[in-house]
Amino acid sequence: MSRISVRGFAVASATAVTTVGAVVGVASGSEGVVQPVAAADAPTVLADIPAGQQVQQASLTQQVQAQSDAADAGAKKAAEESARKQAAKDASARKKAEEKAEADRKAKEASRAAERAALVVKASYTVAEVQAMAQGIVGDASQYQCFSNIVTRESGWNYTATNASSGAYGLVQALPGTKMASAGADWRTNPGTQIKWGLNYMNSRYGSPCGAWSFWQANHWY
Repeated sequence: MSRISVRGFAVASATAVTTVGAVVGVASGSEGVVQPVAAADAPTVLADIPAGQQVQQASLTQQVQAQSDAADAGAKKAAEESARKQAAKDASARKKAEEKAEADRKAKEASRAAERAALVVKASYTVAEVQAMAQGIVGDASQYQCFSNIVTRESGWNYTATNASSGAYGLVQALPGTKMASAGADWRTNPGTQIKWGLNYMNSRYGSPCGAWSFWQANHWY
């Protein structure tokens, strides 16, 4: 049997090798036998990697995936916690706003009721009635207390109190008393008119009844 040389490779003439460079037949010593040799440029596939290295590579991939999943879970938990805190803060703000709105509504209702009561002409008013009227007109509890402190010292809540020497008149001892006509023609007999005038005077001159009270404490007049 004759041999055929193809680009330096020996093959048996009985065996046809058609793919040159991919698989090369090399005589093994006995005629008609061809041993395949892998080409130098053939790519490495997963089957060519030892089993131990395949397991190690798979383990690293799993670790990376687990770390990525843990990071995603942490970010999601942080976002949920932030959203929960913001929702709680918003709910608290809404509650405070609602409570303030309700308090303002009640104060306005009380003020309107006091003003309506002030319009009712009576022959006389008790101290309790005058104080209730003042609470409704002043509104704010702390400012009312300052207003009350001044009125208590100026007139003792007597809306017809008259200073014999100066001519100051009424709850807030307006001087002269005729100043209170700007709040109503019934300033002599209606404590509500006197309260409204006195409150406006304290706000315009001292900023508030408490501002007027601070001045009064230092000077014993306002």
